[in-house]
Amino acid sequence: MDLIYFQTFREVAIRQSFTRAAEELGYAQSSVTTQIQKLEKAYNVQLFERFGRGLRLTSAGEELLKIALQMLDLYQQSKETLTQQGGGTLSIGTIDSLAAYYLPPLIQQIRQKYPDLVIRLQPDRETNIVNKVREGELDIGLILDNKPSDPALEWTTIKEEPLVLIANPGHPLSKLDKVGLDHLSSVEWIMTEDSCNYRIMLEKILRANRISYRIGLELGNPEAIKRCVMAGSGISLLPKMVAAEEIRRGELKVLPFEHSDIRLDLQMVIHPKKWMSHSLAEFIDLLKDSSEVIQKYIVQ
Repeated sequence: MDLIYFQTFREVAIRQSFTRAAEELGYAQSSVTTQIQKLEKAYNVQLFERFGRGLRLTSAGEELLKIALQMLDLYQQSKETLTQQGGGTLSIGTIDSLAAYYLPPLIQQIRQKYPDLVIRLQPDRETNIVNKVREGELDIGLILDNKPSDPALEWTTIKEEPLVLIANPGHPLSKLDKVGLDHLSSVEWIMTEDSCNYRIMLEKILRANRISYRIGLELGNPEAIKRCVMAGSGISLLPKMVAAEEIRRGELKVLPFEHSDIRLDLQMVIHPKKWMSHSLAEFIDLLKDSSEVIQKYIVQ
């Protein structure tokens, strides 16, 4: 069976669309459809089913994807071993803030070294990223967390990422020399989505100290959160990297607030049996070199 069918199957599974897979691969949509039909005929199973306006894998499709990813990984390994090249594909799962504010210069560096390398940057929720690393769908995951969540995977702490409370410079709290938990009672919050690690951390502390709070806006995009804080009367908790430029320009103010339980680390997670291509190994080195303090966890 032609290996290209499995490459096409992977693209359709990742993009959940025959049309988008065809655009990515440079094929006619009819060609993509035909290849998937041939795979289904060869295995005598249905690989995809309609879900709303999109597609999703059937249970048979999910099982085949796990195997196909291993096959394609081995194929890439064989090419690189024989040619000593660093091309191929690098799949990175991460959260929006890291994708937008931390990774771009590192991706640019690795692309300069390996111009033929295709990089797939896939923003997602932390739990989904860890699951996809475990299943082999992602080569590497980068998240903000304070401890490894899956002991079967290999974790590396790249650096601590400061979390800051931000507000419009005209906000009443920005006039204080020190902001305590009591000052946060009844203020309006502009929050990230409820699955976000640092929102969960913040709400846990507020509830534990019986601090009442009101969520005025809930947004999934950190850029939108910054704009709303600058324009309105709410405050927000964000990684410092997200708001660094606006803080420097005086468009946002960091509130003088500290709490020992409000901290997160930039964590890198990979599968312990993941084959290391030259490009993946060098990308990991770039990540490690981007911080002065590196601590590696291999959780047994």
